[in-house]
Amino acid sequence: MRVLVTGVGGQLGHDVMNELFRRGIEGVGSDLSPEYNGISDGSAVTSMPYLSMDITDSEAVSRRMSELSPDAVVHCAAWTAVDDAEDADKVEKVMRINAEGTRFLAEAAKKAGAKFLYLSTDYVFDGRGERPWEPDEKDYAPLNVYGKSKLEGELAVSEILEKYFIVRTAWVFGLNGKNFIRTILNVGRTHESVRVVSDQVGTPTYTLDLARLLVDMIESEKYGYYHATNEGGYISWYDFAKEIYRQAGLSTKLIPVTTAEYGLSKAARPFNSRLDKSKLLEQGFQPLPDWRDALSRYLSELTEH
Repeated sequence: MRVLVTGVGGQLGHDVMNELFRRGIEGVGSDLSPEYNGISDGSAVTSMPYLSMDITDSEAVSRRMSELSPDAVVHCAAWTAVDDAEDADKVEKVMRINAEGTRFLAEAAKKAGAKFLYLSTDYVFDGRGERPWEPDEKDYAPLNVYGKSKLEGELAVSEILEKYFIVRTAWVFGLNGKNFIRTILNVGRTHESVRVVSDQVGTPTYTLDLARLLVDMIESEKYGYYHATNEGGYISWYDFAKEIYRQAGLSTKLIPVTTAEYGLSKAARPFNSRLDKSKLLEQGFQPLPDWRDALSRYLSELTEH
């Protein structure tokens, strides 16, 4: 089995490549840069094949996919800078990457007869209410440009392909990139107090754990929409920060604030990022571990790097 993984310069793509290597599956990583530019931690991703590919170039995508002829594609590449996506001069670029680029890859995957796994987000929903969003509901109403672009990507995949997985996740953290944990630790070490939003609720996701699930999926034929985060219940960003500081041994004072009081974000965020993950068990997939356990393992990895 040969698997093309896009976005290996990011948190999730990096871990998917390493998971493929652990299982003895042939993985080919791709990203926009001429050479792999993620962390050089001695992991498998740096020793596996890499190709530079601009997913917004339809001819390049078609040519690369034809040459590679993968059995599966795990599409992790995306514009993920949510606030920057709101800038008027960036909207077109965000849509080109997240929507058009995904469409080009899906079309090429169809020609190759490859399975296709697309990483999406809770941001395709409007975040109203407190009921967890179910994977197969279609009550879309994204609040920001990023969410709209990812929804367009979802629609392209479901329109073009039959052998697809659309996996929505949230609050992602991993070694190969920036995330909330790194930010909150850095701020906590340099400030006596930190304000953290307490009215946005969801569940964190460790890319190491998510990568294992994604490879389980592409080894199956259980296609469709899924939601995947770590287990352990629904929490606020404030709750998450408290546990980060507790496990890291930091005594920094945390001050809970509303989204309105925080007021630093250009992009509107959903208040309700609760995702119903019951379909994973129903389809025979192993749920991800508790987010507290994931955080503990991640912090240990951080100290080693």
